[in-house]
Amino acid sequence: MTLENRNTLSAQEQEELLQTLKNRFEKNNDRHQGMEWNTIQAKLESQPKKLHSLYEMERTEGEPDVVGYDKDRDEYLFVDCSKESPKGRRKVCYDRAALEARKKHKPENSALDMAKEMGIELLTEEQYRNLQQLGTFDAKTSSWIQTPADIRKLGGALFCDFRFGHVFVYHNGADSYYGVRGFRGSLSV
Repeated sequence: MTLENRNTLSAQEQEELLQTLKNRFEKNNDRHQGMEWNTIQAKLESQPKKLHSLYEMERTEGEPDVVGYDKDRDEYLFVDCSKESPKGRRKVCYDRAALEARKKHKPENSALDMAKEMGIELLTEEQYRNLQQLGTFDAKTSSWIQTPADIRKLGGALFCDFRFGHVFVYHNGADSYYGVRGFRGSLSV
């Protein structure tokens, strides 16, 4: 999967993206009570690289939406809110080292490489659990999450899903990949 290599959007792409984000924001008020779209849009318009990252999140079917605000940093947190792990980011192993170590049937990309190219971060376990407070996500899929260095050093990586009314955190070899495992990203604006 090749991501677009430009950092800015055309005027039409920007307008369409902002409208999509606004519509999703208004439709899902429970995710961001007390926040005003006009304030968020002004921040987005002043940061073209962040807009491009949101464009990539949307293009890969992540359905990004605002889920938090950090008052100390004056930053809004966008997270992929698609019901299942984003379709355009599945079938990836965890990172570049895992991709290179794989001898046969290599996936096209890794979660960390894609996230870096998109300008986003993989969700932490805490962010993933917080997302699940806003709805049911990954009931049929799973998503790689940020993995502690000591686990990764031993060849493993972590992923999560939501089953039986609970969030489950699992481990797998970092070089594994499946058609129903992708990754969710976050972006602070």
